[in-house]
Amino acid sequence: MTPQSILAMLALGGLAAGALLHLAGLPGAGDAVWLATTVLCTGVAAWWVVEGLRRRQLGTDVIALLALVGTIAVQEFLAGAIIAVMLTGGRLLEDRASRRARRELGALLARAPRFAHRVDSGEIVTVPVEEVAAGDLLAVRTGEIVPVDGHVESGTAVLDESAVTGEPLPAERQPGELARSGVVNAGSPFHLRATTDATSSTYGAIVRLVREAEAKSAPFVRLADRYAAVFLPVTLLLAGGAWLLSGDPVRAVAVLVVATPCPLILAAPIAFTSGMSRCAGRGVIVKSGDAIERLARARVLLFDKTGTVTTGHPRLDRVLTATWTRSDEVLGWAASLDQASSHVLAAAIVRAARERDLPLHLPTGVSEVPGAGLEGMVEGRSVRLGKASWVAADPPAELVESARVEAGHSEAATVFVGVDGHLAGILLLRDPLRPDAPRTLRLLRRAGIERAVMVTGDRASVAAAIGDYVGADEVHAEQSPEGKVAVAEAASATAATVMVGDGVNDAPALARAGVGVALGARGATASSQTADIVITVDRLARLAETLAIAQRTRTIAGQSVGVGMGLSLAAMVVAALGYLPPVAGAVLQEAIDVAVILNALRTLFPRGPERAPVLRGDDAELVHRLDEEHRRLWPHVDELARTAETLRGAPEDRLAPTLTELSTFLAELAEHEREDERVLYPAVDRALGTPEVTATMSRAHAEISALIRRSESLVAELRAGEAGVETRERAAQALIELHALLRLHFAQEEENFHVLAPQVQE
Repeated sequence: MTPQSILAMLALGGLAAGALLHLAGLPGAGDAVWLATTVLCTGVAAWWVVEGLRRRQLGTDVIALLALVGTIAVQEFLAGAIIAVMLTGGRLLEDRASRRARRELGALLARAPRFAHRVDSGEIVTVPVEEVAAGDLLAVRTGEIVPVDGHVESGTAVLDESAVTGEPLPAERQPGELARSGVVNAGSPFHLRATTDATSSTYGAIVRLVREAEAKSAPFVRLADRYAAVFLPVTLLLAGGAWLLSGDPVRAVAVLVVATPCPLILAAPIAFTSGMSRCAGRGVIVKSGDAIERLARARVLLFDKTGTVTTGHPRLDRVLTATWTRSDEVLGWAASLDQASSHVLAAAIVRAARERDLPLHLPTGVSEVPGAGLEGMVEGRSVRLGKASWVAADPPAELVESARVEAGHSEAATVFVGVDGHLAGILLLRDPLRPDAPRTLRLLRRAGIERAVMVTGDRASVAAAIGDYVGADEVHAEQSPEGKVAVAEAASATAATVMVGDGVNDAPALARAGVGVALGARGATASSQTADIVITVDRLARLAETLAIAQRTRTIAGQSVGVGMGLSLAAMVVAALGYLPPVAGAVLQEAIDVAVILNALRTLFPRGPERAPVLRGDDAELVHRLDEEHRRLWPHVDELARTAETLRGAPEDRLAPTLTELSTFLAELAEHEREDERVLYPAVDRALGTPEVTATMSRAHAEISALIRRSESLVAELRAGEAGVETRERAAQALIELHALLRLHFAQEEENFHVLAPQVQE
């Protein structure tokens, strides 16, 4: 139990006990209890005032202290006890609303490596990480965190660097290359030659940055104290004037009693607490009412890329195939072999195969060749995964170069698949964009965000493309943790900022920005603890909802304070004229409190942008099912361009299987689009309350349907053997048009509709 809780219970208990004693015919004892309650809270209020003066803050506690002292001086003990209850109850609510659970340094240190495996005279000795010095040879085992910065000494290091750099894809470090502390060994064990000690390492620097950022954070100035700067002198002048003109000190006490700023003490904390409750109901943890107030004023959005506007984990993007195989075959071979692998990309490859309902076979004779890849037998065929030069003796140069160029443009990882010594295909995996990212930024701009700035450690070319996609005004790429802090400080110097991130490398910038928001569903613990706000569900759109809640919370809190102060000022004038004694003033003040509290509680009830449209029940399940169909159809959509090339150049004897598969896919696609139009779009219209959004999507359905019919007609001619080169070309052109339109349409549906269903997740 906190001290604030104990004080509030004592004050309430004293008020109740005194009332019971009066009812029992013991007024003297009752007055004594009320006096003791008042004296106790007077001492506490005096301490709060002294503490405020030490921080150079003269707030509302001064008025409450004067009112308590005044009731004792004129022996208005009941009024004093009532003020004591209001004062301690308000402080309790405020404490619960603004108390922060900051343990970011503890989270960082908890993740930091504590031990290292040093190689001494051929033996591996486990030592505290503080004993590691530059030049030591260390062994880093699978799954361990690299303890200090160093160069890879032997073996190929496969490192998960997402917690430090934000990069979602694993990085390979060859002998002689640098491995930074704080990253995780996601591959085989390797040896590391330390170049720093633990204090000077990359991870140690991040800890220091958070410590410095926290030291620079400005103290929280309560909303009530800002109003008190005006309210306090007005109260003192009115009370002093009433006493001076009437000669009756009771009038001054009455003015102080009704001036006790309970609308300030109670209304704002209750509004902010209600706002925090609203956020919690949407899966967003706000650590203080102060954070809501600062978020409501935010005008500049700073955001990381990896894990923020992207999902933060690799997914299969495309399958490039050799002329003698198909994409499903390549993926099936790779996924079957990867079932026996612990590589970071293996899970993504296996998941992609299962999403396409491909049959997987148990591999045999599986072995890993460090620095090269994985090999084994799958249904009697020798399959290799890894580098191009290893999986095949003479891989087609054109296919390899095409894959590398495409991977460079889209920041994708490449996995080459060899079968029986020949290159069968290439898997491209990348960190996909969140479907709700562009929509979220649009909602944020509608809510008052004037500038959106991406701050990322990724390459400039990739960051610029993603920045354009989501609608960023500025892009700061290739930023270190120090660079992110510098951008956050520069932006915060000119406007109220909010920073969104999810990795350890974002933690210093989150602490330094006006408001730090961490995506904590899969984000690093340190960023979640450093941030003021943590989004615990894997949905970026919750940020826009939280901003809307914060703005309405701040508005309602201001209304409650303004109305309460206005009524208090009116009561003060009546008390100064002698028409309102202290006890009646205290009761009137309670009535004012009830009014402003009821108004503050309006924050609990959503309205406007806070009430985000969400599909529920059968409608949400429908979207979930259609989302799964999208996942199944996407690979076939991506194959359309390759199929078009096949139609243009394949010999007649190899055309039949392609036409059969194409005909089946076109029929499935037509049925999917009809289902969207017949069932999904009406459900979305109900959720949004308007058919305007789906109207343009329905127009796209009409275009897709027309292209499907034309393609089916041309395919039928080709299957009948009655068409020539011209028909092939028309069919190929129709497929290319359909490919482009489907990619755009599917992306639009996933952005606009699928984010409405809570159970549809990446």
